[in-house]
Amino acid sequence: MSIDDKIVADFVKNKIELVTTVPCKQLAGVIEKIDESEDIYHIPSNKEDEGMGICAGAFMGGKRSAIIMQNTAIGVTINTLATLTQYYRMPLPMLISYRGELGEPVACQVEMAVHTKALLKQMNIPTFHFHNESDAEELDSILQYTFMSNKPVAILTDATFWKGY
Repeated sequence: MSIDDKIVADFVKNKIELVTTVPCKQLAGVIEKIDESEDIYHIPSNKEDEGMGICAGAFMGGKRSAIIMQNTAIGVTINTLATLTQYYRMPLPMLISYRGELGEPVACQVEMAVHTKALLKQMNIPTFHFHNESDAEELDSILQYTFMSNKPVAILTDATFWKGY
């Protein structure tokens, strides 16, 4: 099973019915599999905070959801995470490509990588960092934890996990 198929299978196993995504080269394969899934409704978003609003609407309608995005947008989502997702205790799995580390070809990606983990820590958002495909074996447990605790959870996936930029 490919890593993209594994991620989608774990989403389905945890009854995630809606996923919103913002385009990312590293996440393109899993986004394609989400789009092909008959069990998950895929809503592409223009911006990450908009996607979080869509996920909040799904939660209020009794549906489980997730967002797939880049770490470079964490700054854009801080207010939404604090005043909507955390305030109303909404579970939100965030599958995040962690751009800006060693080997990054785009200089502007590096600046947000410097701040990503610190911002998530400051907001008390549990964060898991996947470096190797084997780390994805924890995804099912992480998703269960997210829905049990009613918290947003960040799953950072770096270039090593995705086998390059």
